Amino acid sequence: MNSSRRTWGIRGAAVLTAGALAAAGASLAAPSAQAADFYTPPAHFASAPGSIIRSEPSPLLLQIPGIPNQWPGTAKRVMYTSEYQDGSPAAVTGTVIEPTAPWRGKGPRPTVVLGPGTVGQGDQCAGSKLMSFPLAIDPSKPSIAVNYSGLEMNLLLINGVRVAITDYIGMGTPGIHTYVNRLESGHAMLDAARAALKIAGAPANSPVAFSGYSQGGGAAASAAELASTYAPDLNVKATYAGAPPADLSKVIDRIDGTAISGAIGYAINGLEARYPALKTVVDRQTNAAGHTALQRLSTQCIGDTILSYGFQRTNSWTRSGQPLSAIVNADPQVRKIVGDQLIGKLKPNAPVLLEGGINDDVIPYDQVAQLYRDWKAQGATVSMVTNTLPPIFPGLVVNHALPMLTTLLPATNFLLTELAR
Repeated sequence: MNSSRRTWGIRGAAVLTAGALAAAGASLAAPSAQAADFYTPPAHFASAPGSIIRSEPSPLLLQIPGIPNQWPGTAKRVMYTSEYQDGSPAAVTGTVIEPTAPWRGKGPRPTVVLGPGTVGQGDQCAGSKLMSFPLAIDPSKPSIAVNYSGLEMNLLLINGVRVAITDYIGMGTPGIHTYVNRLESGHAMLDAARAALKIAGAPANSPVAFSGYSQGGGAAASAAELASTYAPDLNVKATYAGAPPADLSKVIDRIDGTAISGAIGYAINGLEARYPALKTVVDRQTNAAGHTALQRLSTQCIGDTILSYGFQRTNSWTRSGQPLSAIVNADPQVRKIVGDQLIGKLKPNAPVLLEGGINDDVIPYDQVAQLYRDWKAQGATVSMVTNTLPPIFPGLVVNHALPMLTTLLPATNFLLTELAR
């Protein structure tokens, strides 16, 4: 096993520089009207989860449109069917990339579904709109959209792994993006795997894995524990979940007042769309500044949010002057809604690698460790990497962002090793 891990690590390191160069590209143009049309679902579409609604070519960075078999792979923008938390069908978009490199492991080519980290809540933030350039500026809003999934994507593609990246429910497509909604995040990941196998014409038993960090870590963790009940047809082999927000009741207080404190608004907006009782409480408890903030945040990308609401505290949004975490804890209905998002109640059906940072200034380490304990208690095969980076300018999110990079190669090695078994 150690030899296999070293082999994958050498291959992964070889592409790290290429991935970094890819991440440096930028576009100063907003997504075209033609691209926007792709994101409007037809009036009627197949309701079976994982069905392909539509697809189209999607050039990657530095690729020339129309030329086949370019490095590192051939991408398609895809709209597929998933499920809202009430079981009704949802149209979700994403990207599926077939690698140019061959798969050298056992069996058919595997698929890894990537769950993006926090990119925002506006439709313009959807990663599938940013595959040819990882940065787009829309001066009409104004808004800055960023896609930072390129490093992990390229590490997997260079090793012959098919990659699917979901935009999540409501990102790009009609409706609000249901940020950190446990069921809808997990559904979007699992159905992206189904869709990727279909669009590639891959065998139904092809190996599948999930990976993500921060918001994406929560989505990957949710997919891991929902797989056996929601998608028993998938041959899940592994999951990497870095800094997952497994317990929102613990995350809200930690993130308040940091550079990305506005992400609390993303969570409220998304949960309000599924829980009318929450909207009632929020409408009653927030002041004019809070109402304005929530409305603005619903259309922003994370860069916009940092500039608009960075380091603000949510007590400036409430009538009582209490932070939103206190309001959540004081209301039984809201506590239940937040409790519905708790990850760790179900057992993953394949090995999982978790990551948590002792000094992470966004995602509390203790709730990641609790997820580890909850899954171990159920008999799951789970291991955990603990990042011990000392505090660096707390609140600037450095202690949250750096572990994403330092764990990138170990996490990729873990996934590739499990997929190659």
